[in-house]
Order: sequence, then structure tokens, then C-alpha cells
Amino acid sequence: MLIRPFSAADADAVNAVALAAFAQYKGAFNDWDILTCGVRAMASLADYAELIVAEDDNRLVGAVGYVAPATPPRADFFDFDWAIVRMLVVDPDSRGKGIARKLTDECVARARRDHAPVIALHTSPTMEVALRMYLKMGFKFARSLPDRFGIPYSLYLMKLS
Repeated sequence: MLIRPFSAADADAVNAVALAAFAQYKGAFNDWDILTCGVRAMASLADYAELIVAEDDNRLVGAVGYVAPATPPRADFFDFDWAIVRMLVVDPDSRGKGIARKLTDECVARARRDHAPVIALHTSPTMEVALRMYLKMGFKFARSLPDRFGIPYSLYLMKLS
């Protein structure tokens, strides 16, 4: 398994993996068509975030966005000095290999590199496997957030300093 920076040549594969990863939630979100407009454009996160990808057997199987402290744009519930994990996705056929953990570990390492006091993310109990992993890694519930597309979301933080 190779964890590496995103390149422009990865854009279509990242977008395809994101769409495949979210497909299991189709019945949970109340406006699937609008949600998937953003999901299928995950590579556009590279406009302001460091996209990190995972390869297995020369095939892109996962991706995540890392937003450094003081980097806009960001939702108002993220403090400006926090690092942020954005849109972690793993191809459904490649799950169970530790890919999500390795991608998240890379975000934490970059947050430490950037001297962020906190790394933050938002997720939903609907995404139970990811939430369980985040909690096991040391992220802590901070507060509930407004529902997104009909499902509850919460803010989770990991203090780094």
C-alpha cells in the first residue's frame, strides 16, 4: 500500500472512489442528487486542501483532504487555527485493509508538522465504521452540528498539543 500526494492525473479516480464510497448511504440522505454533486467533485478539494491518496496494486483505492490551519475556506464550526480532515473515502472493494486509518494518520502527521493545536472533523453516526475508527484514534465528541441532507452530524476533535 502506498500513501502519497494527489496529482492532477488522479482526479477522475478520486471522484469515482468518492462516489463509490458514498453509495452505501444513498437511502440515508434526503437529497442524494445534491449531495453527490459535491461527492463526485472530491478532487476539487485540491484547490485549497492537500489531497492524499492511497494506492494498492497500482490502483487508487482511497483519498482524504487535509486542510492546514489558517486555510480558508472552512465551515464556521472549525476554528481558524485547527487542521481539518475532509471527506475520507475508501473504495468499498478495498475496505478492511487499514486504508482509512493510514490516510487519517497521514492527516494527523501533517497537522503535527503544521503545529496545529487540534485536528478536527465532522461526521455522522450513519457513518458508523468511520466514527468508530475516529474514536479509537483519540478523536473526541465536541458538539452536535446541524443536520446535513437529513442526517445528524457532530464535530470531533483530537488535541495535538
